[in-house]
Amino acid sequence: MDLYSRRIVGWQLDAHMQEGLVIVALGKAMVTRTVGQGMIVHSDRGGQYAGEVFRRLMDKHQVRQSMSRADNPYDNAFMESCFSRFKAELLEDGAFENREDAQTEIFEYIEMYSKIRRRHSALGYQSPMNYEKNC
Repeated sequence: MDLYSRRIVGWQLDAHMQEGLVIVALGKAMVTRTVGQGMIVHSDRGGQYAGEVFRRLMDKHQVRQSMSRADNPYDNAFMESCFSRFKAELLEDGAFENREDAQTEIFEYIEMYSKIRRRHSALGYQSPMNYEKNC
């Protein structure tokens, strides 16, 4: 999530929680955004974010890494809130039927609803795309 506009700029779904998952998501974010020297990527302390390949990718693009302190969800409050809304709004009727169903529903939620239509109080009740367009 781009903290400035609350826009999800990179995401990936897979059957594992390995380093490759976050590398693909970061790659998508880097295509979506101009990566400037000093950009900060913040995450929780998941092992995927401490992986050698992930860290080399960030070094290559001169991106700074920030990680939450151990057992402190407040350091990652923006993403904790994002995931809370994601679960409440997308999973209100239970779980997905299968992985393909999950991929479709998550894509529609992020790409067609969250970015374009979902209004955020922190953005003056604009969607992330409208906020970026108007600022």
